[in-house]
Amino acid sequence: MSKRVVVTGLGVVSPIGNTVQSFWDNLIAGKSGLDKITFFDTTNYPTKIAGEVKSIDFSGIVDLKEVNRTDRFILFAVHAADAAVRDSGLDLATEDLTRIGTIIGSGIGGLKTLEGEHAKLIARGPGRVSPFLIPMMIPDMAAGRVSIKFGLKGPNYSVVSACASAGHAIGDSYLMLKAGMMDVAVTGGAEASITALAFAGFCSMKALSTRNDVPQKASSPFDKKRDGFVMGEGAGIIVLETLEHALARKARIYAEIIGYGATGDAYHLSAPAPEGEGAQRSMTMALLSANIRPSDVDYVNAHGTSTDLNDKLETMAIKRVFGEHAKAVNISSTKSMTGHLLGASGGVEFIASVKSITDDIIHPTINLEDPDPECDLNYTPNTAVRRKVTIAMSNSFGFGGHNVSLLVRKYASS
Repeated sequence: MSKRVVVTGLGVVSPIGNTVQSFWDNLIAGKSGLDKITFFDTTNYPTKIAGEVKSIDFSGIVDLKEVNRTDRFILFAVHAADAAVRDSGLDLATEDLTRIGTIIGSGIGGLKTLEGEHAKLIARGPGRVSPFLIPMMIPDMAAGRVSIKFGLKGPNYSVVSACASAGHAIGDSYLMLKAGMMDVAVTGGAEASITALAFAGFCSMKALSTRNDVPQKASSPFDKKRDGFVMGEGAGIIVLETLEHALARKARIYAEIIGYGATGDAYHLSAPAPEGEGAQRSMTMALLSANIRPSDVDYVNAHGTSTDLNDKLETMAIKRVFGEHAKAVNISSTKSMTGHLLGASGGVEFIASVKSITDDIIHPTINLEDPDPECDLNYTPNTAVRRKVTIAMSNSFGFGGHNVSLLVRKYASS
């Protein structure tokens, strides 16, 4: 018999807050975390803006000497995981740690470390490359370091599926918990790719916004003036448990995961499939797995990247899946404020979806001032909306044709 799976802990690092409360307060207030890049010289770059994480303190979470041996994306994961585990109230001293898994996605991993060590190789030779290069760089090390910090010995791996990475990690954790392979999962995603090389690559693709004069308005999903995404960084980590385990320890339950859809476009390296066909199947699969109707969904946290194709095709996909209900459901894009956190985005946006359920409020899509006629749904423009949210869907789509849809519901005992 499959088990029910609930959310009991949340932790976030983001351009608009490094606690769940500050993150959520700023989302509701419509506050942008985007600004000029300070991490590297952008003189020769067409894009000069991003969503950098600011004022983050790793002391007390990671030993100081380890901070210098740990890539930024791993530090984000450990920071958010520490907050999520504390928030869950888990007493790890009394838990069977072989029954707690760690599944954390990252689309790119330790690119900053790779850039720095490659520069050393060229300038000073192979003997100067750090022995920590590989464990600082590989994407699985966010999961590895979190599991080591807490002694978690259950299933432990990373998911790498570009901007769908965190969504896949949460979905995989959900399935493994349902199947009884573990009792608890620490899951989500982490990313820190605001680097010179990453920006050079994304700029060459012409994927990034060049609205450098108005950084806080540059991410404008579903608006006619959108001209590309704005990169962000951070982590969103969630503690999931079987309902049985959560009830046994009298845990506070935020919400229940009820559905998961994952599909492939088999179409293009970076563009979504025509008519959002893969996204349609992902959302439909999630609804079928949850055994609910499209009309049961109150809110969709859209992938909403502020790129021309994604926003139009996600709109088309929602219309095809939800039918007449597409006009009634509230939709919003977290990326309008955080920018695009790549492999971490699905984790951060899942947390926003859970908070919309617990607080019965939907955060806005900011900068939606001149709607694209092809994006004609209710994107909750510019101001948060209070309404009862019983079921929310969170979408994540990635380069390579990776699509994930997660469904989460207000918890009820029966």
